Amino acid sequence: MLKITGLTKVFNPGTINEKIALDQVDLHLRPGDFVSVIGGNGAGKSTLLNCVAGVYRQEAGSILLDGQRLDRLPEHKRAKHLGRVFQDPLMGTAADMEIQENLALAARRGGFRGLSWGVTASEKAEFHTRLAALGLGLEERMSVKVRLLSGGQRQALTLLMAILKTPKLLLLDEHTAALDPKTARAVLALSDRFISDLGLTCMMVTHNMRDAIAYGNRLIMMSQGRIILDVNGEDKRQLTVEQLIHLFSSRSGEQVNNDRMLLG
Repeated sequence: MLKITGLTKVFNPGTINEKIALDQVDLHLRPGDFVSVIGGNGAGKSTLLNCVAGVYRQEAGSILLDGQRLDRLPEHKRAKHLGRVFQDPLMGTAADMEIQENLALAARRGGFRGLSWGVTASEKAEFHTRLAALGLGLEERMSVKVRLLSGGQRQALTLLMAILKTPKLLLLDEHTAALDPKTARAVLALSDRFISDLGLTCMMVTHNMRDAIAYGNRLIMMSQGRIILDVNGEDKRQLTVEQLIHLFSSRSGEQVNNDRMLLG
């Protein structure tokens, strides 16, 4: 499915500010893997997702998706294969366009759009059904501008847009970090349902240890640009936050000093 080999990313190479963000990272995801990626600030979590998405070009290594060299494609061509939800609810949608127009853009991603524009009757019917599944009442507000939605509603819409065409790989980059705890739990539960129902392969970056344990079949922990822990199955299900803190400290040589990694 996804095969990352020797991935290295260096910011400001050859300068006093040189920073090795990814250091020879190897990672292989099987179809249907839901991987939680955790680590402190600067561990390389978001850089890893950005390299996969094509935002950053790596200095060394390769990224293959279903045997295709994903890293040889520009960012806009990778978007055909990927779905992504960002930390900021303002990203991933066009604020001054209607809900249904945003969904139409997502539905046509990677395809030929032609010279005409407009949401067809069949598209409206499909969008109504898909929005109803969110349980937020947005199916009755399809002509509302996205900028009028709350952060949670907007993030739920962005999630729906990301999976509308069933991507080969879904990237969730701390997609609940900017939400209040109640809304974050709802968006996480919705994400989990979509991933399970569609059998998606997913990488979810999070600072929150409780969420990393609770969601997904696999957990990887990063520190200083390297993967220092990779657990799955029963080993992951039996993990506790206390054990994860101990593993982080023993394998990284650092202490957990970020409250966001501890709070549920």
